[in-house]
Amino acid sequence: MDSPVPPHPSEPRPRRRDRHGRGMRGPVAPPQVPLSASRADSFRDLVQDSVERLERRWPQLAEVDFVVLDVPGTVEETVPLGSALSAEKGRPAQIVVYRRPVEIRAKNRDERALLVHEVVVEQVAELLGLSPESVDPRYGQE
Repeated sequence: MDSPVPPHPSEPRPRRRDRHGRGMRGPVAPPQVPLSASRADSFRDLVQDSVERLERRWPQLAEVDFVVLDVPGTVEETVPLGSALSAEKGRPAQIVVYRRPVEIRAKNRDERALLVHEVVVEQVAELLGLSPESVDPRYGQE
């Protein structure tokens, strides 16, 4: 019996993304739209905003490196939200904010921004040997 359906070729045909002649697909949103920013980029922006806010009052923070890491490198009983490292020979002072622990504790963007600022203020206070309230008078009030 002859089959009216031709047999399948032994090698599959390459798939093309331009099936309907409309060109290749582009990004969902242009780069200048906030939708295209990754969560890590938006988090870095929150940290940078907080740092800029504090640098107006504490100009010596310009010499401090602010770093965003996804998670802390060491396993501890409690997960830190940030850490402060004093300056050493050949290395400036450094403040680290851990993105994932902060994101897990915040429900929305506003809470995340507030928590990021609190973590940055606390770490700056630890680095400078001051209380968080003296670093930022609005600490804990927002």
